[in-house]
Amino acid sequence: MANREALRELQTRLASRLQAARTEGMSVAWLALRVGGMNLLFPLGQSGEIFPLTSLQPVPYSRAWFRGVLNIRGGLYGVVDLAAFLAEDGGGARLEPPAQDPTVVTLNIALEVNCALQVDGLLGLRGTDGFASSSPPDPTSPPYFGNQFLDTAGERWQEIDLRILSQTPQFLSISA
Repeated sequence: MANREALRELQTRLASRLQAARTEGMSVAWLALRVGGMNLLFPLGQSGEIFPLTSLQPVPYSRAWFRGVLNIRGGLYGVVDLAAFLAEDGGGARLEPPAQDPTVVTLNIALEVNCALQVDGLLGLRGTDGFASSSPPDPTSPPYFGNQFLDTAGERWQEIDLRILSQTPQFLSISA
């Protein structure tokens, strides 16, 4: 129960910071997340809403990383375990035990894909001013990997282009 309240509080803080960024012109560019031992950045313009993972309905004969479908505000969303997908697709994530209170982030409605990505943790909002350096993605990395960033504490961050991810054949092929 305390974890759900903490999640709601985090969601409220993120929503208010996002609104402030829009009205004040702050340089917030990404939603920061933890997935499979990796620090990831989702572009805010491609990210949707954040929800707790509840009442998931499994889908038979689907890939292990496709967790099932979830009813979000009357719409059905496919739920992808992003850590498992990245591990299978060569994205470098490692499989860890799932979070006790898993969270999903929907893709922005403009991407026209009813999908929610299961993540291990929400780490807030990030802007370019929070990073010391950036570099282009490794040529052998998946096509949806954007730039890599190094923050002032020495942590590596990988940007994920959700538009490209949502259109890759591997991501769209959920049948086992």
